[in-house]
Amino acid sequence: MASVTTSSTAEPGDELIHGHAHPDFHEVRDEFVRNFTERGDVGASICVTVDGEEVVNLWGGTASLESGKPWAADTVTVVMSVTKGATALCAHMLADRGDLDFNAPVAEYWPEFAANGKAAIPVRMLLNHQAGLPGLRHELPAGAFCDWDYMVDALANESPFWEPGTRIGYHAMTFGWLVGEVIRRVSGKTPGTFFQDEVAASFGLDFWMGLPASEMHRVAPFRKNPEDPLLKAIVAGTAHDSIFHSSFGNTGGHLDGDSWNSQAAYVAENCAVGGITNGRSLAHMYRPLALGGSYNDVQLVEPETIARMQAIQSAVAVEMTVGMAARFTLGFQQIGVDSGLPGTAFGHGGWGGSLGFANPAIRLSFGYVTNSMNTTPRNEALTEATYRALGYHKGKYGLWVR
Repeated sequence: MASVTTSSTAEPGDELIHGHAHPDFHEVRDEFVRNFTERGDVGASICVTVDGEEVVNLWGGTASLESGKPWAADTVTVVMSVTKGATALCAHMLADRGDLDFNAPVAEYWPEFAANGKAAIPVRMLLNHQAGLPGLRHELPAGAFCDWDYMVDALANESPFWEPGTRIGYHAMTFGWLVGEVIRRVSGKTPGTFFQDEVAASFGLDFWMGLPASEMHRVAPFRKNPEDPLLKAIVAGTAHDSIFHSSFGNTGGHLDGDSWNSQAAYVAENCAVGGITNGRSLAHMYRPLALGGSYNDVQLVEPETIARMQAIQSAVAVEMTVGMAARFTLGFQQIGVDSGLPGTAFGHGGWGGSLGFANPAIRLSFGYVTNSMNTTPRNEALTEATYRALGYHKGKYGLWVR
């Protein structure tokens, strides 16, 4: 790959975006501009690395419509379920070191978890959304999502919604406390602290699960879209004994109003949906995973661990919580399979459009972060443009080939 350059001539959209893109990735830049001009993006950032080299690093738009503050190079925002990829990475690192066995019962590390028929649930079922704990039956008090001990105790005392291992249901909100408490019990550190010490500090990432007060000024509020189908379903309400309500309607007010943009939510280590980062740090987190587990002489995981991260563990046409198609590895989603994109990419998307992944087959990492929830195909346009820049095109049967 040739060295990264920045265009010295004015181009359409230059007033909207900043940063650089290698000439070969010009179409990624163009699609990023179209996200603002045609697809409703408010503020966003994108980064792509190939063979470890940063070939795209762009940002633009507005961090806050209320103040008019522009999105800057160091702006960050809440990335919703993209957070799960960071949490899963921590679990894989512990397994890689021999400290955590994915096949062992959760209760071996977290004895209280054995209550109410959960003694035999293995750790892997927490990661692949088969544990039967996508929510809680009793109504949560206000602020529960910002209280680690409360949520961990509540989940330890909950009984599964289905026989563990027999069904798949996205643990959209509970994943962070379930996997995170195992990380805490094994490592002796909260998952947010473990991630900072073991990952973010090693690679200079602006990525937090539990934001320091000193960084609050950098956060772009994550904006709701009243027309989002999932949000409309939450607002409409469902039967209180439904799995959907237990997962999305019973959050102690976290999804009401603007609660996820409160300082209390930023500080809390919500390791399923509360991560705060930008496109560059997201792509840089996945960079060593695209390169066999290491980058710049820092070994994050062993090469054989990458195969474990990629391997599908649970797949279904309609899962139990949201009713979506799902293909889960151990803590990650398989990325691009529905659109026929090449390789065995793994990572995680987030409600509203943010996306991060690694594709080890082509040594690619990708991070896109947005502060505006909408249903237009923004990350899809960017990922497809990225693959086109690498010489792929959509061939027979909709599969991407070189």
